[in-house]
Amino acid sequence: MAAQHSILLVGESNVGKTHYGAQFLKRLVVQTCALKMSGAATNLEAFSTALSCLTEGKLTDHTPAEAYVESIWPIVDKAGKRAELVWPDYGGEQVRSLVSQRRIPVAWHGRVLEATDWVLFIRLHSLRSEDDLFSRPLQSFAATEPLREESAYEPSDQARLIELLQMLLYLAQLHFDHPLHKPRLTILLSCWDELETKELPAELLASQLPMLSSFVSSNWASPTIMGLSALERPLSKTDTDQEYAIRGPEEFGYVVLPNGERSTDITLPIQHLMADET
Repeated sequence: MAAQHSILLVGESNVGKTHYGAQFLKRLVVQTCALKMSGAATNLEAFSTALSCLTEGKLTDHTPAEAYVESIWPIVDKAGKRAELVWPDYGGEQVRSLVSQRRIPVAWHGRVLEATDWVLFIRLHSLRSEDDLFSRPLQSFAATEPLREESAYEPSDQARLIELLQMLLYLAQLHFDHPLHKPRLTILLSCWDELETKELPAELLASQLPMLSSFVSSNWASPTIMGLSALERPLSKTDTDQEYAIRGPEEFGYVVLPNGERSTDITLPIQHLMADET
């Protein structure tokens, strides 16, 4: 039997981790995907709450900043390959704090070291697309007003994401002597429906976050970039989406595969990792 996968999901605040988890769980419950539970899951409260909201056609509340609860789902695919899906429910602000404070909480250590696969959520629509040396000629900065000495330095969004990956790699005791095969890296461009684009996921990442795209493609042997719309449409915390409530949340959501193909099976990013034995 192939070695079991341990899949770690990482993302900043407001990228849709909890809603994706709730939709993923619903697919497992109604068995409309190629995966199924192979044992008892733990700590499902946060995702059950989110699923209850989605069943009513509403958004759930964001996870409190200080929260950190690991929901562990033992899953198996049709080929009998098993994985332990570590679905942490935490305030995304914690991920920003990893970089700003240069410190990784103890709760993260074991999971980063054990993980065979990483899934990074990025919501392009919420990131700042500021000009930098990679998108503007150097001379264009000469005429700009110099920064005030008292202004605090804040890295760009893509620089922060790169530093996050570097910190996780350092913790996992990995080096860049050769392109990495493990941990495998999948980037999910979440809330795809709000982007209104027909570009391939990898092309969109390269055009929107070129420095991050270059870093990933240079240091991973086979990174996977996919689009994800866990909800398929905007929902409200207060107003009910009647179609959602009538049809059920499992009828909504899709992924955009690397080749641009769209699939309603939102578990495909995890299935891809489980099927990959490289």
